[in-house]
Amino acid sequence: MKVLFLDESGDHNLSVIDPQYPLFVLAGIITEKDYAEQEMTERLRQFKQQMFGRDDFVLHTADITRNRGIFERVKDRVFRADFYAALNELMRSLEYKVVACAIRKHAHLSAYGVAALDPYMLSLDILVERFCFEIGNMAGGGMIIAEKRNPTLDHELDIAWINLKVQGTRYLQATDIERRIIGLTTRPKADRIAGLEVADLVATPIGRYVLGKQIKEDFRVVEGKFRRNRQGGFDGTGLVVLPKEEGQDPLRSSQPLDVK
Repeated sequence: MKVLFLDESGDHNLSVIDPQYPLFVLAGIITEKDYAEQEMTERLRQFKQQMFGRDDFVLHTADITRNRGIFERVKDRVFRADFYAALNELMRSLEYKVVACAIRKHAHLSAYGVAALDPYMLSLDILVERFCFEIGNMAGGGMIIAEKRNPTLDHELDIAWINLKVQGTRYLQATDIERRIIGLTTRPKADRIAGLEVADLVATPIGRYVLGKQIKEDFRVVEGKFRRNRQGGFDGTGLVVLPKEEGQDPLRSSQPLDVK
């Protein structure tokens, strides 16, 4: 069985938009359930032990970049170089595919005004489609695990999931979704779910890329993990950016959205 682990970068609020990060990214990794629970979990545990001598913490991008808690050591220049080199190698060697949806919030509001859909819910539709395409025509072939946020947002997510199973999406009938995906559950970050930790680590590099910021090695790793179409491109297949832009970034394929 395949699992889609979901995490996000940025917030879904359209009322107040951060000028430094006017973007919402919902990122997911697709991997086999047994692999996530066994080898991926053990590899992350070994990495933590190797770098910090303990494994009772979560690899969380916000804490790493702000040098919070155990990641205060990342302030040290030598340790930082070793840490990121080892982390990138770990992320490169693990087995997973990346699917993500990025919403440019200003453009989203300009295009749809008061009718603009919540960025999280819109992104969820996109990623559920891609996950179903990846599962193929297999009954009960997948499940989704999302990061638990707060009771209100988790309730909204539950309702969105029910709506997907009732209404479907643009390219998938509701019966296809319900047949292929056995369910969506939420788990707190503190539970140290390896798949959620990896999903967290891929979200921010995607956000920087979409915003046109300097490409770093962490995005090169993510780029190599994107779900791709038959022509090898990931635009619309592994990464969807909305609203669609006039031109195409040279790093992306010009292929249309994956609708298989």
